[in-house]
Order: sequence, then C-alpha cells, then structure tokens
Amino acid sequence: MKATFQLELEEARLLIEAAKRKAEAIGVPETVAVVDQGGHLIALERMDGARITGPEIAIAKAFTAAGHRRSTHLFTRPPTGPALPNNEAYGIALMFPGRFAVFVGGFPIVVDDAVIGGLGVSGGNGEQDTAVGVAALACLAERLAPAGHCVLAEADIKR
Repeated sequence: MKATFQLELEEARLLIEAAKRKAEAIGVPETVAVVDQGGHLIALERMDGARITGPEIAIAKAFTAAGHRRSTHLFTRPPTGPALPNNEAYGIALMFPGRFAVFVGGFPIVVDDAVIGGLGVSGGNGEQDTAVGVAALACLAERLAPAGHCVLAEADIKR
C-alpha cells in the first residue's frame, strides 16, 4: 500500500490565486483549472477578460497532465508526438476527443515524486502560460517546503 497526498480545495485555490497574481503581473487574462489525480475538476477560475474558450482548454490541459504525468507540451516532441498518425499522442487524442491537450499550459502536480493532480492554464501564448503555471507550482512548493515536502515547479515535468 502506498500513502499519497490528495489535493483539496485549499490547495487548488492557492494554485489559482498564485497563477492569477502572475497573470496580472504579465498583463494576460488567464483561465486556470486544477484537477485531482483522477483528472476530476476541483476548481476553475476565468479571469475578467479571458477568452470564453479558456475553461474547456484549461480543463483539458489539467486532465492530460494529471493522467499522463507530464507537461502537455511534451506531447509535441518525439518520441510521443507530434499528434500525427503513428505517434502516441495521436492515438491518445482519438481515445479522448476534446479532453486530451497537446500544447503548452498543462502541468502535473508532483509532490514528493507522486503525481497528485494537474494544473491547466489557458489564455496567453505558450511562454505566458508556462510562466503562470510554473509560478503557481512554485507557490505550492513554498507552502509545503516547511513540512519537508518537495513540489516540482518547472516547465518540463515527466513522471
């Protein structure tokens, strides 16, 4: 049996607030989604002025990152991508239409080397979505560090 952390609303809100602070600092209205390790939505927020497509995209990014334990943009690179016939990403996208995101902005939430959820960010360009996502993960890392826990806060996460 393995003991793991479980994301709760408090941590989801912490991630979203940190993401919003970074998005405001860089001047980009974003939508941020947090899912649990099963890919189920815990919390979602669309900032004023963010695109109406943001919620669905952010949820798909978070779902993909949690389910496949890797940052979504890694599916654009070999050996798993791009999402073209004969590549892993293509087959998975066919199995999960509308739920599998293969572009920048999805990050697994990794605590003490275990994936406990996913974070999806949508609204900026790839560089902006990455900056917002990493800032949110860094905030969670800062919160959990005093208790001796390690949270990955980087762009290229693969577990």
